[in-house]
Amino acid sequence: MSGSSVPPESGHGADRTAGHRTDYAGAIYGSILAASVVATAGTTGEYPRFQAVMLLLITGLVFWATHVYAQIAGERIVGQRWSLRQIRRIGVHEWSIVEAATLPAAAVALSPLFGMSVNTGLWIALAIAVAQQVMWACLSAVRAGASRGLVVAEGFVNLALGLIIVAAKVVLKH
Repeated sequence: MSGSSVPPESGHGADRTAGHRTDYAGAIYGSILAASVVATAGTTGEYPRFQAVMLLLITGLVFWATHVYAQIAGERIVGQRWSLRQIRRIGVHEWSIVEAATLPAAAVALSPLFGMSVNTGLWIALAIAVAQQVMWACLSAVRAGASRGLVVAEGFVNLALGLIIVAAKVVLKH
């Protein structure tokens, strides 16, 4: 993510774009990350449910922390230290990466309540991750005032990206 993806601070430390946010990059990125984790989790056979849930959540947290660090390091001004306010602002902005992993993780965790195998839970988690990715991309476009055609195009692009991961899971499984 480029440095411009973090919302600017106003003179009072508030996000000037609050209520008008169109930057859903973290949610889109987190969703495709979750889809990638799910796709690879079960490629070598039956995968333990708890490990799949933890892998999703930990990967989301690690990538969140990495994005926070990269933003802070990228915004660093020579001779100035990082401020807790700056770290908090970026951390909050990038938190959607972690949030994007929670629904797929919940699908895997709750799948036995519906009599599903781990593998079925992973497929449902993958479908949720791809659906989230498409939804966040479309919502971002709508909130940015994009035309209906552009909203549909962004949805299709994100669906295609998600389906590439689904295809990789199918190919790697066999």
